[in-house]
Amino acid sequence: MTPRPVPLRPAVADLPAYVPGARAPVGAAAYKLSSNENPYPPLPAVVAAIADAAADANRYPDMYATELTAALAATLGVAPESVVTGCGSVAVLGHVLVAVCAAGDEVVIPWRSFEAYPIAVAVAGATAVPVPVTDDGRLDLVAMAAAVTERTRVVVVCTPNNPTGPAVRADELETLLAAVPSDVLVVLDEAYVEFVRDPHAPDGLAVLAAHRNVVLLRTFSKAYGLAGLRVGYAVARPRLAAGIRATSTPFGVSHVAQRAAVVSLGATAQLMDRVESVVAERARLLDGLRRQGWTVPDSQANFVWLPLGDRAAAFAADAARAGVLVRPFAGDGVRVSVGEPEATDLLLDVTADWSERRSA
Repeated sequence: MTPRPVPLRPAVADLPAYVPGARAPVGAAAYKLSSNENPYPPLPAVVAAIADAAADANRYPDMYATELTAALAATLGVAPESVVTGCGSVAVLGHVLVAVCAAGDEVVIPWRSFEAYPIAVAVAGATAVPVPVTDDGRLDLVAMAAAVTERTRVVVVCTPNNPTGPAVRADELETLLAAVPSDVLVVLDEAYVEFVRDPHAPDGLAVLAAHRNVVLLRTFSKAYGLAGLRVGYAVARPRLAAGIRATSTPFGVSHVAQRAAVVSLGATAQLMDRVESVVAERARLLDGLRRQGWTVPDSQANFVWLPLGDRAAAFAADAARAGVLVRPFAGDGVRVSVGEPEATDLLLDVTADWSERRSA
């Protein structure tokens, strides 16, 4: 009998590959602006907590991250039963989708947006319904509301939008929420919320308090500088949170990650000073680009977007040769994380050269 391969689910076999940000080859030196990482290392107290927690690596972590959950609840002003932690906000999103979606259900997503969205939707057995962002990189919430059908179970709102950068406005979001049926879940993915300075942006916690069908996703990866430890969380009404928690991976957040997050949360004021430095560097980068003649979206995150279309790969190659690693999205553009001032200077040298070539 001829052996037959074990079949994969069609949705899994057709999954697009998640493309991570480029890393410098071993032995090479380059500024890594390809993964939206915080350029600052963890605080010394956090490093000490990590080292101390590593001694207990032979033990399973607290499955419910009790101390971290309580600290988050106190910080956010919600009940502990409203917080669900997980292995990064993208993993928590997967748990959310598994909790509410069944085969044949639809999930409305913006596009281009976070490239893990179509993957997470397909893994949950649902169908992604992408809605194009506007020419200036903003989510088209009117079009997203219009894309909702009787099969829609979730609408994902990425604010600020990754990779283009703008945040949605409070009035736009309220219009969307008024149009979406109350039994359709609206997920506000706020991975970059700490970097938002737009006065018209919504207060996610206030939106959550006013709407029973809203879930917030947040993370310690960006503003708190713990990308390598993978700690994210959802905030939802207790009934929804219980469902998300039920689908979560047991022991999904390591003891090391929990301790690092707790100590980082206790040092929020110091870490937000670092965020302010990133925001200032973002402003310098955006100003430099616009002075060179670039038209770029108003980023409210820790990255900027260069709408280069089919020239994205060529730009990324030139940047890499100059010592700066960026993230190209074929056919759309290039995302550049905000990093060290020296990295900004190098990047602006590359963009200046491209700007001169465009005008030649």
